[in-house]
Amino acid sequence: MAAPDLLRRVGLAFNPTNQRAVALRDRVDGWLRRRSVETWSAPAGETETLVARLAETDALLVLGGDGTFLRAARALTEVDVPVLGINVGKVGFLSKVEEGEVEPVLERVLAGHFRIDERMTLEATVTAGGDGPREYRALNDVVVARGGLARVCRLEVSIGESHLATFVADGLVVASPTGSTGYSFSAGGPVVDPLARNLIVTPIAGYLSTIRSVIASPRQTVRCRVAAAHEALVSVDGWQDRRLAVGDVVEVRAGAHPIRFVEPEGTIPFWDLFRRKVELLPS
Repeated sequence: MAAPDLLRRVGLAFNPTNQRAVALRDRVDGWLRRRSVETWSAPAGETETLVARLAETDALLVLGGDGTFLRAARALTEVDVPVLGINVGKVGFLSKVEEGEVEPVLERVLAGHFRIDERMTLEATVTAGGDGPREYRALNDVVVARGGLARVCRLEVSIGESHLATFVADGLVVASPTGSTGYSFSAGGPVVDPLARNLIVTPIAGYLSTIRSVIASPRQTVRCRVAAAHEALVSVDGWQDRRLAVGDVVEVRAGAHPIRFVEPEGTIPFWDLFRRKVELLPS
């Protein structure tokens, strides 16, 4: 059985520390090759390798949990290739497929029975330590938070030209709609339809704050200045960390380029998926 023209070469990004993910990579690789689909694989955290190989790839399959998906997503912010997550983790909000249903779902994808959904990304400018501004891209969120010591930060936050609040808190999450099910949700923020275009701004354990979370237009820029902190850092998608000092500034805006998600025909709709995943969370 030959694959259709739209999927001739597929990449497999996986979590090398998860034996289930490694076994699934071998299983999917063999299944695709038997259908004349060329494949390659690399650990999800090897961004340079992924970027180089994605240039001539029709789709990327990510095998692992949400952390694995976010590591792979860093390469997808640089190379526009559709992605499909296969969950081998605990919850897996970013994945549409569970490992036990891989073959029938891929069969539908190879037959062309899928659509492409565009998910908004984030762009962050970090001005820290007297250096010039550095640019970052994220799928889920940009977080400004206290360091290892249990001491709150004082964060001056504005949206566009308007001062929102000065939060005394453990930190601040600026999330995309896709990232609204992540750290922002844990901090009390709303869950937003992943196809929306918004910035979700949520303080983490805000002290005596009446503002729990707000949703801003994608035309706005969220600005967070560290007004006081014993130690603080900025984290991009949970794994690119940089230390911040008093006076440092993080600005977050909607990304110019989305990440394209493969949505196979017949897979569970987002809100049903959300309900089921939440039921798996520890109470």
